[in-house]
Amino acid sequence: MGTNGLFHVIDTRQFDRPMLDHLCRLATHVRTLAKSKAGAQSLQALAPDRRAMLYFTQPSTRTFLSFNSACHILGMRTSEIRNPSISSEVKGETFEDSIRTFSSYADVIIMRTPEGGKAARAAEIMNAIPRPVPVINAGSGPDQHPTQALLDIYTLERSFEQRGGIDGRTIAMMGDLRRGRTVRSLSYLMKNYKDVRLRFVAPPGFEIKRDILDHLDAHGIEHQSASRLDDILDGLDALYVTRLQKEYDERNESESADYAPYSIGPEQLRRFPSDAIIMHPLPRGPELAPGIDNDPRVMYWRQERNGMWMRAALLAAIFDLDSGLDME
Repeated sequence: MGTNGLFHVIDTRQFDRPMLDHLCRLATHVRTLAKSKAGAQSLQALAPDRRAMLYFTQPSTRTFLSFNSACHILGMRTSEIRNPSISSEVKGETFEDSIRTFSSYADVIIMRTPEGGKAARAAEIMNAIPRPVPVINAGSGPDQHPTQALLDIYTLERSFEQRGGIDGRTIAMMGDLRRGRTVRSLSYLMKNYKDVRLRFVAPPGFEIKRDILDHLDAHGIEHQSASRLDDILDGLDALYVTRLQKEYDERNESESADYAPYSIGPEQLRRFPSDAIIMHPLPRGPELAPGIDNDPRVMYWRQERNGMWMRAALLAAIFDLDSGLDME
């Protein structure tokens, strides 16, 4: 475990405000260094002896590419398994044996799985062996996606840096909130910020789960649920839009959902606050019209790129590489 206390990254509830602030500062420092030849070379010299295993058994574009790029920014070498059919688990090898095998060849296991709780299970396996390596949850079924939430926090901080940061903001989350692991992880992080107000907008049957609302209540975070976007536009600072999570359908429930009222296009933008921002974890569906992409309030392309910087910062913090960076 590093001097900052980071080892496994499984659940956003493990992060406190000082660590979040440190990671945001570190992400900005990495981003600044990477833009110059000398700075990029100094970053690549940080971890040339480190190896990362990217174990992605659930489809991924942005998370995989940003983690792979983050490793390369720090000079780390990467190995990958992206197709479960090439893993020895198809021969009957247990998940426990696979994870322990990865730890023999890598210094960190970054994993994405369609099964909830599996990243936490991998961390437990590591904790029980003589030479554990960190496990990073890059998306675990419908339960959590902590590194997405970290880059979302970084995007919010960058967007509001001239207005005092995240404290005191009104943030809405709209779409498939019941199965959206990104909104779950981001909601958990709100306990670290002062006077934040959350608004949840979802189609019937796709509302945010009770455990999240209980968490918010326990931490005194104001929240409100609504069925229409127009009901929560007044005073809004940020809208976090999500797609229908069709991969988790049990009875084709996505097919019967009327998602049009929970979509953003030019017409909705005309009613949108002039200084509010729009975020989305991507990939998008029809809930985001491509015609709004160039609106200055749209942040999802910045959000995507921020993933690379935040994930590089996270890896640097886990391995105490940030101590070798002059952040003054």
